[in-house]
Amino acid sequence: MYFAGKVANYVKVLEPKLSSLFSLPKPSVLVVACISMASNNTFFDDIRSTSDVDPPQNEELLDVGELVDDPSQRSLKPNVTVSSSVRELLECPVCLNAMYPPIHQCSNGHTLCSGCKPRVHNRCPTCRHELGNIRCLALEKVAASLELPCKYQNYGCIGIYPYYSKLKHESQCAYRPYNCPYAGSECTVLGDIPYLVSHLKDDHKVDMHNGSTFNHRYVKSNPQEVENATWMLTVFSCFGQYFCLHFEAFQLGMAPVYIAFLRFMGDDNDAKNYSYSLEVGGNGRKMIWQGVPRSIRDSHRKVRDSFDGLIIQRNMALFFSGGDRKELKLRVTGRIWKEQ
Repeated sequence: MYFAGKVANYVKVLEPKLSSLFSLPKPSVLVVACISMASNNTFFDDIRSTSDVDPPQNEELLDVGELVDDPSQRSLKPNVTVSSSVRELLECPVCLNAMYPPIHQCSNGHTLCSGCKPRVHNRCPTCRHELGNIRCLALEKVAASLELPCKYQNYGCIGIYPYYSKLKHESQCAYRPYNCPYAGSECTVLGDIPYLVSHLKDDHKVDMHNGSTFNHRYVKSNPQEVENATWMLTVFSCFGQYFCLHFEAFQLGMAPVYIAFLRFMGDDNDAKNYSYSLEVGGNGRKMIWQGVPRSIRDSHRKVRDSFDGLIIQRNMALFFSGGDRKELKLRVTGRIWKEQ
């Protein structure tokens, strides 16, 4: 009874839209043919548990993109207020992601996204019939008529986007949340900058400093041990922004090295408004690095592996440390400034 009511609801919602799009005499039949009946099928659960499916890339949208941009089709694209029932209709019953062209269907009308089709071995997970290469063009056209809010609206994005443009926008949306910049563990926390600052302070116990200059001393009793782990992350607040100073040891080929670099807690376009310098030395010698902080949109590993920072060979670091060179004692100083 639940499923029958759900189908009836889909038909009620989409019937006037499909009539205007295709001038079909019996749109209800078409809608039912495109509805995926996955309510009580355990086969879906088996497929979902295997792995996540990434949304298709932009180039996969070309077929319907050409159709939508066709002048003859533009008049068929009314402004549609999207109900939850329509969104459910465009949800793949296997991976539960939104479906994008090509949307596949079996001969009984059960739909499936292109990412899940190879995983079901050309068998419809609902009725087990062979899928073949049938596309649900009707559902693709319905999607082309829709406009949806950005999924990051809770973070402040107020834009409304055509269904087939929404995915591209969301991949570049300025309001999309940031990954936690802490590199000492695989932290999966997401959030805006104020939330991440509190998270770093409260959960990772990161040192917080106000000011644009710094003077840090790094000490390790056994520098022969080089582990791919962060030694220290410090957050600086200046110019109304937040910056992350990283210092760590890692293996560069066969040689152990140390690296220090700065990341900006914000987008890349804003990061380019700032510069920073790092200096390390001892025994009458010193090394200086000057650069532009990288946005935390770039992962810690990406920045480190691009060597975009002050790199110190271990022998040089021990020379700077003085004494018998059996203990690492590095003093790194630096400053951050805003470009005019």
